Amino acid sequence: MRILALEPYYSGSHRAFLDGWMSHSTHDWHLLTLPAHHWKWRMRHAAVTFAELSPQDQRFDAVFCSDMLNLAEFRGLAPTAVAQLPAVVYFHENQLTYPVRGDEPRDLHFAFTNMTTALAAAQVWFNSRFHMDSFLAALDDLVRRMPDQQPAGAVQRIRDKSFIQPPGIEPFPPRGERAPGPMRILWAARWEHDKNPEMFFAAMRELRTRGIAFRLSVIGEQFRDIPDVFDCAQVEFADVIDRWGYQSSREAYRAALLDADVFVSTADHEFFGLSAVEAAAAGVFPLLPRRLAYPEVFGADSDVFYDGTVPHLVDRLAGLASAPRSAVNIAQHYLWRTRAPALDSALGALTPFRPGRAQGVASMRRVVCV
Repeated sequence: MRILALEPYYSGSHRAFLDGWMSHSTHDWHLLTLPAHHWKWRMRHAAVTFAELSPQDQRFDAVFCSDMLNLAEFRGLAPTAVAQLPAVVYFHENQLTYPVRGDEPRDLHFAFTNMTTALAAAQVWFNSRFHMDSFLAALDDLVRRMPDQQPAGAVQRIRDKSFIQPPGIEPFPPRGERAPGPMRILWAARWEHDKNPEMFFAAMRELRTRGIAFRLSVIGEQFRDIPDVFDCAQVEFADVIDRWGYQSSREAYRAALLDADVFVSTADHEFFGLSAVEAAAAGVFPLLPRRLAYPEVFGADSDVFYDGTVPHLVDRLAGLASAPRSAVNIAQHYLWRTRAPALDSALGALTPFRPGRAQGVASMRRVVCV
């Protein structure tokens, strides 16, 4: 198949998903992208921009896009041959349940764009069932609160064509012999309040009070408004910090995972938990709150969970400091060599294969950034 892929926000998990899938795919890909900034503007203009950039001299079998695109607008503006193609939208996140920053009000127009995109797609893919269920529940509530002309049956139509398609990860090399020293704790998440950094640093403070030695790495993507707790913690824990701040390369990020003993999440919001999965694949033991998508991704019976409170998190960390455990072996299920064939197959089921169309390792990958 020849796929026209559209990504208005080509960075982070969006870029990792496309790059990882395409590098292991048997389909041919033509990729149009936009730089990852001004996300509201991207959601507004990307449909117009991509419609103008869509090749008119090439034949495609399907369109693949992320939730950042207004697919309904794109199909109304694109060349006829493209507009009539079956389309799949992948929801990395959504604008109805994604946390807003600070006191910023939620702009429900973007949530409505997510709805029209889902309605315009042949299939809607979510990275977890938790994500799908929470979005559809919130969307149902939004529809009920519309002042009039509520789109009857819209949520059910979206539900009927929704599927769970987790992302993939690249394998990690075998861990070398561990260097001597205390337990090395890693926190890797966006530096925002929905990841609950206050809880994490409270746990580190209590761990120190108990006299348990540890080393600390705090990494992750940062934005304009960084919670004050990070500045305070950098001073308070300066004597035990190994890494601090955003890792500027994929190699540095992978090195941070390979050096860690324990990965800690304190998130109040997580649609999948890619960094936790990658940590486990790197041989790090994850400690995760029993909420959000984590029980689904790691298995409800796994021993990686704590009850979501500081005391229990500290108790689990203290136990790991004295008796380290092996990482959870979930990596095989999420490696790209497993996920890419599954995604290829799901995409291929959208349209009959046309005889004479060669299939093999992806042979077309052109990126247009404007």
